[in-house]
Amino acid sequence: MPLLEQRFSANPGLRLKFSEREGQLRKLVAERIASRKSMKTGGLVTVPVVFHVVMNNQSQVTNAQIQAQLDTINKDYAGLNAGYSKIPSYFKSLFGSSGIQFCLAQRTPNDEPTTGIVRYSTTQTSFDYTNNYVKHSGSGGATAWDPDSYLNIWICVLSNNTLGYATFPNDGSPEEQGVVIAYNSLPGGSATGFNAGKTLTHEIGHYFNLIHIWGDDNGSCAGSDGVSDTPNQGNSSSTCRTGVVTDNCTTTSPGIMYQNYMDYTADACLLMFTVEQVARMETAYANYRSILSSSKGCQPLDLKGKDAAIKQITQPDQRLCTHTFTPRVILRNRGSETITSLTINASVDNGPVVSYKWTGSLASYAETTVTLASMSTVEGNHELTVTSVNPNGAQDEDTSNDALSFDFIYYLPSAAPVIESFEGAFPPTAWDIVNPDAGQTWEKTTEASKNGNASARMRNFDYLAIGQKDYLRSPTVNIAGVDSAFVSFQVAAATYTSSTSAGNVWDTLQVMISTDCGLSYTSLYKKWGPNLITRTAATRTAFTPTAAEWRQEELNITDYINNGNVLIAFLNINGNENDIYLDDINIRTVTVNPNLKEAGFLVTPNPTSGEISVQFYPHPTGLQSITIYSVTGQEVAKLTLPSGEVSTNVFDFNLQNSAAGLYIVKAVFDTKTLTKKIMKY
Repeated sequence: MPLLEQRFSANPGLRLKFSEREGQLRKLVAERIASRKSMKTGGLVTVPVVFHVVMNNQSQVTNAQIQAQLDTINKDYAGLNAGYSKIPSYFKSLFGSSGIQFCLAQRTPNDEPTTGIVRYSTTQTSFDYTNNYVKHSGSGGATAWDPDSYLNIWICVLSNNTLGYATFPNDGSPEEQGVVIAYNSLPGGSATGFNAGKTLTHEIGHYFNLIHIWGDDNGSCAGSDGVSDTPNQGNSSSTCRTGVVTDNCTTTSPGIMYQNYMDYTADACLLMFTVEQVARMETAYANYRSILSSSKGCQPLDLKGKDAAIKQITQPDQRLCTHTFTPRVILRNRGSETITSLTINASVDNGPVVSYKWTGSLASYAETTVTLASMSTVEGNHELTVTSVNPNGAQDEDTSNDALSFDFIYYLPSAAPVIESFEGAFPPTAWDIVNPDAGQTWEKTTEASKNGNASARMRNFDYLAIGQKDYLRSPTVNIAGVDSAFVSFQVAAATYTSSTSAGNVWDTLQVMISTDCGLSYTSLYKKWGPNLITRTAATRTAFTPTAAEWRQEELNITDYINNGNVLIAFLNINGNENDIYLDDINIRTVTVNPNLKEAGFLVTPNPTSGEISVQFYPHPTGLQSITIYSVTGQEVAKLTLPSGEVSTNVFDFNLQNSAAGLYIVKAVFDTKTLTKKIMKY
């Protein structure tokens, strides 16, 4: 709970959403109880588990202890731990048994064999629950396996006598989902009184959205665990108790349920989940963790003899700026035999095949990078397909992993202006989207627009993976040989949390420019929270802007003219706040009249019938006034400018009501005066 509170403090919006989800969950639990639905009778589920043992003394944790721990949680969740016979008669009717079971993973996320126990040496002598260092290899820990396919359990030395901690569903970074337990809490460990494996049973309860039985209210009796068949309890228990125990929250028999796994009672006296706790866990599984059901983690691999695989296509990049490219792939041996030769075929859009003969020595489950022969393409959106065939001169025994495809685009630079309002196909021609986590990303919507019927939207409102970056990238645009260049766009945005909240994690919109085909970027614009929004009020539903809730932004990219071709990227950094919209993007250039460039001061048209434009080049600095006089010296019109920077270089006047004849246009600067003669007919 302190860890959850820490996350709420860092992201106030998460607290609000967590509260809303809790209300929704309780409603779903009530419906499940009323329908008498249960995984126990309606379909058991088995969750693949990987134990990451992160210790500088691996001998302190044995495989036998981990197996005993797995057996313990399976018995506890199935209600088969012999605890039922020890439960007081007055609580027996509340004893719950779940249809959730656990297995040691048989395959890794990369489909390699595993025992489900992975050991990591570390220089860290202990880990603290407040920083999650144990969950990241860069800080001496171990990076999680895919949390959508495995329950990650880290075993380590925890500081400050912490026994364990867990993540609730959707409570923060997806890559940190799982459970951490102290090594000495395992069955047979050295944590006296807490070494029968019940710590993991308790923490997995949190993982499936159970709350402490006393409601974490510091004895006030105002808190709740959201479960109606657990007695209200003042505070946690810490030792084994016997008989009826009452407290300030439950003052009469049968008293509090200190036998419940979600208490802090010593392991020997932790005996049960209740019927409604099971319903809550199974409902949480069905609504937040059900993707685990599609995992193959519990299925052992069928290892073949000859099995080559194309693991990854690392080249070309998603966007090409030249028509030739050299594919590069990672080749992996997924079979038991060492591979010494094979053929790799590559084709674009199922066109002509370019073959590459590879020779070497690739041991079982080893991999190597292979650079293929150069290829060429034409303008358009393309698909590169790479296939491995004939390992060691024979048929591949598992063809399911032989081929891999990769989408890329190649377009010649576009001439300015590039105007996009997202009314047609999405992404538009020569645009692309970079979506590293393959999650939610930029999309076309017809629910809102500044002009027309559509816009581009980033759905941050229900995008839980905080910090993810998604790029919407323009065509490469040629801005060479012009005098100035600009990017303008319409934006609409709102927040879920009050925009005055301090220290919140906000959605961020950044506009980037690249001069090397997207290999590197320079930031032109970066706004978030109160500086980005176009609706002031916090919005607790997915934001849909009205016509008035848009703002035009304009960025000057004149400094990049000498680079020739530029790419503009609209980058969303998700803060799980609310949706962001883009419309009417315009990448344009301006070319100045060559006569104006030469003279620096021009009045057109000349002669004139009445309307004239007074123009300056470059942008006028220190301009104080523009006055028009008749040939006799009479002042006909005057414009006095405020001190400071002038916002335009063009000033319009109308002489239609003036007599025909010769006039003088006088521009007064703080350091000079310029004049021009014009003829009015």
